[in-house]
Amino acid sequence: MQDAVITGIVLTVLAGVVMGTSPWPLKLMREFRYEHFAFVSMLFSLIVIPWIITLILCPNVFSALRQLDSLLLVKANLFSLCWGIAQVLALLCFVRIGVSLTYGILVGVASCVGVVVPMIIKASGAFAQAPELNSKAGITVLCGVAVMLVGVYFASLSGFGREKAQQTQARHPGGFFVGLIMVVLAGALSTGWSFAFAYSQDSIIRVMLDHGAKPYPASIAVWAVVLPGAALVNALYPAYLMSKNKSWGVLARSGREIGLSLLYGLLFFIPSALLGKGMLCLGVLGASVGFGIQQSTMMLGAQGLGFLSGEWRGVSGRPRTQIYLAIVILIVATVIMAFGNSLS
Repeated sequence: MQDAVITGIVLTVLAGVVMGTSPWPLKLMREFRYEHFAFVSMLFSLIVIPWIITLILCPNVFSALRQLDSLLLVKANLFSLCWGIAQVLALLCFVRIGVSLTYGILVGVASCVGVVVPMIIKASGAFAQAPELNSKAGITVLCGVAVMLVGVYFASLSGFGREKAQQTQARHPGGFFVGLIMVVLAGALSTGWSFAFAYSQDSIIRVMLDHGAKPYPASIAVWAVVLPGAALVNALYPAYLMSKNKSWGVLARSGREIGLSLLYGLLFFIPSALLGKGMLCLGVLGASVGFGIQQSTMMLGAQGLGFLSGEWRGVSGRPRTQIYLAIVILIVATVIMAFGNSLS
């Protein structure tokens, strides 16, 4: 059991780090705009990859799916649809209130909602036995989230300082207050990624196992089933933008950037595979702690990518001190949440 928990921690940490660093292929693009790389990468990551894995490794997939309650499938895809909407809202907020503030508020709200809700409204399978908020484990996990929020705060402050030093702060057209409301909503909706898995995995995995699948491919099948809702937004919105701007032809101009988009899609899907399995390994608190650890280490991964890609070049003084402090605090938060999981 202890080995499984350690495996769960490692997998959720990796999920966060990969998610945080996944945008690096986008930094190499010259011709593709958001709508082009998003259309290619999101279809690849949300539909193509999970379904290829599922069809190859899970026998009798469609016979298994016919045994599932259609209401469960609708609920799971509504969760992922919410996450897809959050992705679009976050993009709009980058323009309205800036990248640093958007990222900080979004991760902060998502962490609170994503950790607390599964301890109040129990998820499926083993997650249904999650301890209450007022239990020793629950209080410890909440303390970890509180520490994480402090880390997110310092990371946001450092981002402001870096943007000011480099004179790259985003302009704020369209209303700052409206932007704040949008990013809070985006943070709450972004938990749909985790909830889609946590609240549907038990039934989907069981029918896949009953039809001859191995445990890990069965967990991938969950994502194949629940992610079409997210793809509905994350592919249709870019398609709408390309139609509006008459820019579909840009997709055919660069095989290199198609390749980079596919690579980004792969890096975007890997965290799902890691997070789902990591949640299951963590046990009854996996839906809460797994998501909390993933969010914390996603921030760490994003900051690491920033350093490696030169975003901090020429920046010194308070912003650097704040980001170093944020990194330490986020690591401490991850340790506290992992310890809280052990108390369950």
